Amino acid sequence: MTIRKLSEKLAVGVLFSSSTVTTLAVLFIIFFLFRSGIGLFNDSSVEPHYTLVVHKNNPIDHLTSQALMAIFDGHTTNWSEVGGKDLPIELVTIDEIASQYDEAALGESLEGVPACVEDYMAHNEQAIGFFDATFVPADFSGKHLVLPKISLADFFLGRSWYPTAVPAAQFGVLPLVMGTLWVTFLAILIALPIGLIAAIYLSEIADERMRKVLKPVIELLAGIPSVVYGFFGLVVLVPFIQRLFGLPVGETALAGSLILAIMALPTIITIAEDAIRSTPVSLKEASLALGATHWQSIRLVILPYARSGIMAAFILGIGRAIGETMAVLMVTGNAAVMPSTFLEPVRTIPATIAAELGEAPFGGTHFKALFTLGIILFVITFLINTAVELIKPKKP
Repeated sequence: MTIRKLSEKLAVGVLFSSSTVTTLAVLFIIFFLFRSGIGLFNDSSVEPHYTLVVHKNNPIDHLTSQALMAIFDGHTTNWSEVGGKDLPIELVTIDEIASQYDEAALGESLEGVPACVEDYMAHNEQAIGFFDATFVPADFSGKHLVLPKISLADFFLGRSWYPTAVPAAQFGVLPLVMGTLWVTFLAILIALPIGLIAAIYLSEIADERMRKVLKPVIELLAGIPSVVYGFFGLVVLVPFIQRLFGLPVGETALAGSLILAIMALPTIITIAEDAIRSTPVSLKEASLALGATHWQSIRLVILPYARSGIMAAFILGIGRAIGETMAVLMVTGNAAVMPSTFLEPVRTIPATIAAELGEAPFGGTHFKALFTLGIILFVITFLINTAVELIKPKKP
């Protein structure tokens, strides 16, 4: 075997190994993401090791997480509002028990707390208790409420995102999904036409000297850290939007969209410009020879030929916008509410993951919910890419 053939086989082996390792790494990441997120729907929205108890005569056997939140927030004050008797609801926690019984009853090491809980709940039919399970006696005479599970409907259609709410966390992702789509949609709506116009100018209109100046500057913009864009948005765009529209705050979906549009422009311009410049000179010359003007040649010959590359620029621009974290986190206001206009604060999925992952207990319900958000982001990106590929026209 000659040295040349050996070198070729070695190069093929290296390329094959690299592609295999890359593919396996991507598959492993996807598997880990789904494995960590899917387990969320086997968990209760109530904190682990805690329980909810009521009097034995209370007809209520279970409450949804939304009903529990309304009770503990004071919005629901009577059992009849949740299908029970016409009695006022009394919230009982370990602090209430400690205030009702003396130290002798509670015990030096709190060994008497279970008996105090039993006594208090037995004499208060209107009470609902939220305790650590160790503080409820094993032979408790009252009823343990069935703890609410996190359902698919509550998760995907819920409008409240309060992952640390007590006693039942709220994991409604609809505001986060809508915030992500709103910000990304407007950003691409701004960036795509501007990027395409700039690419046409650089490739077909600008002289070589101007192109040599502008192209490196545009490519340099792609290397600026996102936190710098975030600072720019916070110092310049946010006050400008606040003054322009007379808003109480300038951290809005519009501010996030403008920052994302600016960040996506270098990617869109660079890739689209390269695609347009790849059009064979013979096609341009043939168009001009047939009597077409320069603008007609651009519109009818060059752009149709380069449409695959332009679509690629569009896809990568969406990817840059939809996955951006830090800049969006700094300028959108981070309000997990359903958006109704672009002049309101919103919260996106990447910003939520970045802001909360460091505070979520490893392996807990909140931790799993953030991984499920990652799955949603992955699915959205996958669907957008697939849709663009399906509608993308073939190169002639």
